[in-house]
Amino acid sequence: MRYFLFHNFRAIFALDRWIKQRFTKIGLLLLASSIAAGVFGIDTRQNLAYQLFSILLALLLLGIFSSWFFRVRLTARRDLPRLATVGESLHYQVQVQNHTQKQQQSLILRENIKLHPPSFESFLRTKEPGQEKRNWFDNYVGYPRWLWLMNISKGAEIAEQSLPAISPNSSVSIKMTLTPLRRGYVDFTSMTFARSDPLGLFNAGCTIDMPTPLLVLPKRYPVNEISLSIARKFQMGGVPLALGTGEQADFDHLREYRPGDSLRHIHWKSWAKVGKPIVKAFQDEFFVRHALIFDTFSEEAGGEVFEAAVSVAASFAAAPRNHEVLLDLMFVGTQAYNFTSGRGLAQSEQLLEILACVETCTDKPFQDLYNLVMEHTAALSACVCILLNWDEPRQKLLHSLTEKGVSFLGIVVSLMEIDTEKFPSVHILHPDAIAEGLAKF
Repeated sequence: MRYFLFHNFRAIFALDRWIKQRFTKIGLLLLASSIAAGVFGIDTRQNLAYQLFSILLALLLLGIFSSWFFRVRLTARRDLPRLATVGESLHYQVQVQNHTQKQQQSLILRENIKLHPPSFESFLRTKEPGQEKRNWFDNYVGYPRWLWLMNISKGAEIAEQSLPAISPNSSVSIKMTLTPLRRGYVDFTSMTFARSDPLGLFNAGCTIDMPTPLLVLPKRYPVNEISLSIARKFQMGGVPLALGTGEQADFDHLREYRPGDSLRHIHWKSWAKVGKPIVKAFQDEFFVRHALIFDTFSEEAGGEVFEAAVSVAASFAAAPRNHEVLLDLMFVGTQAYNFTSGRGLAQSEQLLEILACVETCTDKPFQDLYNLVMEHTAALSACVCILLNWDEPRQKLLHSLTEKGVSFLGIVVSLMEIDTEKFPSVHILHPDAIAEGLAKF
């Protein structure tokens, strides 16, 4: 039954959205009144409600019929910023050009954003905030939760704007306000210009396709400077990676070519003298490398705890640090990922763009993240571990880091109280008090 109901939500949602966009407030009132009059006027011998139904229906049909004659030729340009941040409203400009010989007025501009309906499995796994306070019928059917998921999937709230009168063959600029609701990409699909009929009951519309993506970064909080180890570690193949970070790549000596040596290191003058390949050898590279280890393993798709953990990870990724320190972002998604930022490589903003699109991992074991971290411990000076749980696999990861001599700061984002007595470097953050918790570090 729930599966059947779920697959009818989309049709109900589409009809409800069409009615709210097409009918004005007065039109909605007349529509509701006509339905009520139709119900009470079924028996025409008992009352005269059927006459009111006929009049209201005629008015609505007249408004709908007049919308067929709505003709307008407009073009628009949307000046969006490249990035946005969850919860922080931004303004952008829209330039609208009138290509007709007639003044256009009483127009309403509405932005259209692509919706991403949830799958049935995601619908069952995701919990709506305050769901436990709803009655049993709403929780069983789940339509309020569907509406919440559809609103979040939209990604942003944009208030519709009334346009000033546009003279023939001229343009106007209008300011739009956008409030991001979630991280990730917000996909603008089109722009609709609407105008109500002379009776003010039904909106006629003209839609212009204008696909534009906007990346929304996770919410971030201030992070105080944290004392992590700055011990330099040997970096395998560190010369091309360092690019001026750490000790300089000083020339050491010349030697014969070995298979695998870079062709860029060939010393051509020596090759010409001795008649065989000679390469330049450089001293080993030692520099500071920190890791930001992010736990994506959760049984629930998304959720309050996971989003709070993403914000914590983004806060550390964006925190100021010494320009000589490299930062590795490690997590597991469809596969194990390791992204490095620092001088000459990716910058903090690129790590934030990656975190903006990260999702929970529900089909892989935590061992995948453990293996990824262990592969790189020899080069790490210290790390920040952001965990979603406090079970044996996660404790094993921190034990292994300690045995490898890698100092760490552990952060467990959880709704529950957790005993971390054996790990003094582990702290608990409640999802509702992230800013306060980070301020204490």
